[in-house]
Order: sequence, then C-alpha cells, then structure tokens
Amino acid sequence: MKIGVVSLGCAKNLVDTEIVLGFLSDAGHEFVSDPKEAEVIIVNTCGFIEAAKEESIQAILEMASLKETGQCQGLVVMGCLSQRYSEELWKEIPEIDALLGTNELDLMVEIIAQVARGERVLKKRDAFFDYNQSYQRVSTTGSHFAYLKIAEGCNHRCAFCVIPNIRGKMRSRSVESIMAEAQGLKEQGVQELAVIAQDTTAFGRDLGTDIVELLTKLADLDIPWIRLLYTYPTSISDELLELIDKRPNLVRYIDLPLQHVSANVLRKMGRPGRMESTKDLIHRIRTKIPGVTIRSSFIVGFPGETEADFRELLGFLQEVRLDHVGIFKYSREESSPAYDYPDQVDEETKERRYNQAMELQQEISHALNARRIGQELEVLMEYPSEESELVMVGRHSGQAPDVDGVVYVGRGLLEPGQRVLVRITESHAYDLVGEEVDHNEFT
Repeated sequence: MKIGVVSLGCAKNLVDTEIVLGFLSDAGHEFVSDPKEAEVIIVNTCGFIEAAKEESIQAILEMASLKETGQCQGLVVMGCLSQRYSEELWKEIPEIDALLGTNELDLMVEIIAQVARGERVLKKRDAFFDYNQSYQRVSTTGSHFAYLKIAEGCNHRCAFCVIPNIRGKMRSRSVESIMAEAQGLKEQGVQELAVIAQDTTAFGRDLGTDIVELLTKLADLDIPWIRLLYTYPTSISDELLELIDKRPNLVRYIDLPLQHVSANVLRKMGRPGRMESTKDLIHRIRTKIPGVTIRSSFIVGFPGETEADFRELLGFLQEVRLDHVGIFKYSREESSPAYDYPDQVDEETKERRYNQAMELQQEISHALNARRIGQELEVLMEYPSEESELVMVGRHSGQAPDVDGVVYVGRGLLEPGQRVLVRITESHAYDLVGEEVDHNEFT
C-alpha cells in the first residue's frame, strides 16, 4: 500500500518512526511524501507537554480529513500521546482506524493488514519494544546524517516530566546491537552520528559498562562527526570530557539540559545543583574541552519560581554566555508531581519571563556569532535553501541539527553530505552566512 507518515516530537521519536518504516519497507509497502496520495497515514505523536499534545491532535484531525479529500483508507496513530491517552483518543476520535503506543513498532505490518481488511485495531502490550533486535531503519534525515538511540526510558523523576510514566525505566541497548547499527550507518555513508537517549550519560549502568566505553568504540569507526546529546549535569565525568577532547571525531559539543540554576527551583523540580555548582560545571567543561560549544535548556514559570529566582537565571545567562539556549514555559502536566504543586505561576508571568530570557539570550548569541566572522569552519552541507536553489544550508560542528542555527553558503557545486571549508562573512542571532573556501578540503 501507499503509506504516508507524519512524525512529531523529539529525535528519539523520529528513530521509532524510521524503525517502523523499515518494517513496512521490508513488507513491500511504498512511501509517499504527499499525504493526499497515501492509502494509509501513520501519525507518530508526541505527548510531552501541552503544546506538543495540541500539535499531535491537530495533525491527527488534519490527516483524518484526507479520508474525505484524499486517498486515505486508514489512519494509524502511534507514539507517546497514544501511549498516554489511548482510551481517550480511541473514544473521542472515531476516525482513528488503529491505535498503538510506544512498544508495538514491530506489529505495524500486521496492524496495517488488519486496517486494510476494514478492522479497527487498538493494540497496546505490556512488554517493552526490544531495541536490540535486528532491524533496518529507513532514513528520514538524508544519507549524510542519522540519530543513534542507545537507550530507552529514564530513571530520573523530575517533577515536571511524564516521560518515565510513558516510556518506563531506563533500559540500555547492548553495545553489540549499537555497534552493529552504527557500522551499518557508516557503510551507508553517514557523515554525522548523533547519539541520543533520555539520558545518554547514564548509558550502560544497567549493563556493567558506561558511555565512555561506548563512545570509545564508536570513535574507532571513524565516522567524521559523532555528537553526544542529552547529557545529565551530574553524570559528566572528567573521563568523558577528556575522551571528547582527545578524539577528533567526537564533536566538541556538550548538550546540557540544566532546566534552572536557582537552588529553590531546582529542589522543587527534583533536580540536582545550584548556581555555584552549575558555574563550576561549565568552567570544568570549558577547561577540559577548549573551544567547546555548550547548549542548554531552561524552564521559566515553574511552580514557586519567584522574581528573585528568575533574576538569578538571567544573571547566570549573562555571566556564563552559553552558545545555544532553549527557553520553555512550564507546562502543567497531569500525572506529573508538579501538577499538584501550590504557587502555580500565571500564564502572563510565564510569557513575560520567557520573552525576557529569550531576548537576553538572543543578544548573547548574536555577540558570540559575530566573533565567527572571518573564521574558516568545516561545514556539513544538508539541503538547498527553501528561499533559493542557489543557496545551500549546512551546519558547522557547533550546531546540532533541528535545535541550533545553520550556515548559509552559495551553492555552486555543493551537494548534501559534503563537508567543505567555509569562511564566515555574516552573522545573525542564530544563523551564519559564509562562502566556500576549499571544495575538496574534507572529502
């Protein structure tokens, strides 16, 4: 059948989508990029925060309308939202023909066959999906880049987060299965591998190994860029930092979701640390990895966050000047501990704090990017610009996919997947503009 897919949410969810596409490809199904041409549409949902839930519901309803205006004969919904709210979705959106959660990836071929026979299928099983099994993913990120999911679930109990309720406790994949998948991606020509999990630095604790041992093995594969994402602040060891400094293909990039710096807010969040310990951590990372790029994310408007707490966060941002920062307004999620906290912050205050923090970080990012003018950077080309076929969009090693800025380069003979030397000529708050220096520098 002709299958269309809408994948929402994080990179970890995208990997699940690619696994499902692999099973469907093996079964002989065809994929179409235009949902209007699809006979079956799969929506992989996100259920992390309110905005993501709303986006997922909207996508489901939009795809359901194609039963009337397109070729759609079956609508399949999967992922975190359906894992969390399966009964509600099943009852309230009768246009859904099949609904499964986060653990039924290998059942998709069977489920689509049932839908094709006119059945309505609700499928959720207790057992977790086995990420160690052999499967062939279908890339949605291009042949030059791939995510590598090394674990599922999370053992942290942050007061704002429902991920452990949805995905369960942390389960590391075997080193053998990870290395086999990474070797396959290398053979496909992948130039950058982004290592992901809910908490990558906790990898291996349940298996008697650790992230340092795994990264050492991955670095030996000689994939040009290997990027570590989603690192937990208290799990960043000197050994890990020294390994990143020592191995050239381990990108000098630390993704460090701090969430806040006020001891008062962190305690209520169930997170470790305080202002001084966080500053010490940033200093240690920068000392151990000269030239490192640091990204973080913060939540404003968490229950009980005072103006003094918020000012402490602004002062921290002003002082440490992180390269990339994501600011998020607290989302009150049912079944999370913080849902019932007193001193909920009103939406107007959340919005004001969000805007203030974003404006400050934009100023910082603009100033840091301005220092790049005149530098020559290795840039991985990704795709032609939507504005002009004459411009290519790429990233230097200090820019992670989807969350950071990009580099715009005159296209010339450039194609996706090439790594070339680019001289930066112009800077903005998030993005850079440059010109190619040497087309053959990194081929």
